[in-house]
Amino acid sequence: MGFSFIMETKLGGQGQKELPRQSSGSFFLKIKYIGEAIIFRHTLFSLPIAIAAILLESSGRPPVRETVLILLAAVAGRSAANAMNRVIDSDIDKKNPRTADRHLPAGVLSKKSLLVFSLAMALIVVICAAMLNWLCVLLLPAAAVMIVGYSFSKRFTWLCHYWLGAACAIAPMGAFIGLTGHFAFRYFILAGAHMFWVAGFDIIYARLDIEFDRAQNLYSVPARFGETAAARIAAASHLCSLVCYSLLAFLWNLSLFYYIAFAAAAGMLVFENLLARGNTPRHIKIASYTVNEIVPFIILAGTAAGVYL
Repeated sequence: MGFSFIMETKLGGQGQKELPRQSSGSFFLKIKYIGEAIIFRHTLFSLPIAIAAILLESSGRPPVRETVLILLAAVAGRSAANAMNRVIDSDIDKKNPRTADRHLPAGVLSKKSLLVFSLAMALIVVICAAMLNWLCVLLLPAAAVMIVGYSFSKRFTWLCHYWLGAACAIAPMGAFIGLTGHFAFRYFILAGAHMFWVAGFDIIYARLDIEFDRAQNLYSVPARFGETAAARIAAASHLCSLVCYSLLAFLWNLSLFYYIAFAAAAGMLVFENLLARGNTPRHIKIASYTVNEIVPFIILAGTAAGVYL
């Protein structure tokens, strides 16, 4: 379940400063570099949605023990998944001028360091899942295959963006199952909203690599269909996300306050897609990530307001 927080495996190379070529050093320095390599702050893309799931299903009364275990598994799982992705994609990252300054291709970290870190985080996920319920443990292999599979999906399908979205959607789904120990139809609505949202902004960001992907025979929506079609597909994905989010108030009987936040989130996604039309690296990066760092918190705030007010 916690493996869901892979979030945004393509996030490196966003104007990083040149890193010292250092593969060894103090323990804390290495941890610092690992945190930078997996872009730890981008855990915030999915963590608010997992918290929203907990608030929804607990009717605003989240049990402390289960909540702590779910969030710990979420953070550890996302960290494990992204570290593993860095290792799997290291050869591609080294060839791509946009990502060549990432920690692994730049020689700042070794594959062994990231693998050990990933395994340590995965162990935390397993322990947390075991302390939650049997279904969490039973689903761990499927989640692991889903996450690791994403790292290879760009090598054979342009649907890789939706694979990433589905992997990230394990975040709210994992929160629901960790809390209740069973599936319910309404869980898939929030998971679907998250999947389409992530896929949409990943398609926007993939426009930066369109020529590289084509040259390396890598698959993506922009490489397959071109920038104009990719922009439309990203917008359509975000529309699907908004449709799913609009259903939450009915499924969990949320108050009108939820719709105020929903309208704000919808406005942000419209702004994001319009901004991306600027078609420069700066426009695309701001649209893909700066804007999307705000959207999950709007959804969380609206969910909290809808539950409590």
